[in-house]
Amino acid sequence: MIVAEQKTLDEIKSLVGDARKVLVVGCGTCVTVCFAGGAREAAIVATSLRMASRLEGVERDVTDVTVQRQCEWEYLDGIGEKISEADVVLSLGCGIGVQAIAEHFPDVWVVPGLNTSFLGLPTEQGVWAERCAACGDCILGLTGGICPIARCSKSLLNGPCGGSEDGHCEIDPEIPCAWQLIYERLERMGRLDALFEIQPPKDWSTSRDGGPRKIVRADLRLSPEEE
Repeated sequence: MIVAEQKTLDEIKSLVGDARKVLVVGCGTCVTVCFAGGAREAAIVATSLRMASRLEGVERDVTDVTVQRQCEWEYLDGIGEKISEADVVLSLGCGIGVQAIAEHFPDVWVVPGLNTSFLGLPTEQGVWAERCAACGDCILGLTGGICPIARCSKSLLNGPCGGSEDGHCEIDPEIPCAWQLIYERLERMGRLDALFEIQPPKDWSTSRDGGPRKIVRADLRLSPEEE
């Protein structure tokens, strides 16, 4: 899931500026799960902005609404009128949600209320850990389902750096050494021979280094006749 953290109220106020009509838009999926931008958080942010405005003697109309997914236009269409009436839309979605609103409603100013952090896994209540770097060339089948790109601090492909100690990363002793985890996983599965296969330098063209990415599913697209 996409993990994000809420910006401070001071930063949010700065982004909203002197707008008089503000619409706070929450998202009902990933950022709801990580307690950053769901319906509850949208209501709290809207209330905080209203209170701050009153304390500053500023007249400001702040409302909130939450859609199931900000990253799909069909959900945004349902609140199109509210968005169009706002001076500023404060998106509590991930960075994709912010851009989806801005692209679908080009005449409306949209600002982010969250900082999008990473693709993560909930390891315990209230704790999310990065597990995927979305590099576009998955090698989890070679490393026992443990990603060295996201979980090794140096994104090494052919074993540990040599600086780990007692199974922990030299960058941060709180972080388990990814390659120690990979070794233990492969040993448990009887697949240690996989470590003898040297991996070539990674082709980063499938990641952000190759520019903005796009996936097209030809089997889901309409034919010219159907369009």
